[in-house]
Amino acid sequence: MKVPKLIRTYCPFCRKHTEHTLEKVKKGRPSSLNRIVRQKHRQEGIGNAGKFSKVPGGDKPTKRPHIRLKCSECNKSHQKKGVRVKRFEIAG
Repeated sequence: MKVPKLIRTYCPFCRKHTEHTLEKVKKGRPSSLNRIVRQKHRQEGIGNAGKFSKVPGGDKPTKRPHIRLKCSECNKSHQKKGVRVKRFEIAG
């Protein structure tokens, strides 16, 4: 899905419709560095591994990209959850 770089939408800070620049939000770092690995470490040895014995399901075929909208008047930005698409592209 192609989306234009500039769109006119509502700014919650200005409380009116203004021009906004779009930017795709990148994935951040996990809050605790290897929390699951530390949990799995306790599950060594004989016996059932509990919740770690299940086979992971995998990713969904489509994602919901988060979009950061930056207002051209007040320069503040707010986030919005996008629609489900396989490919997301911001057209220049």
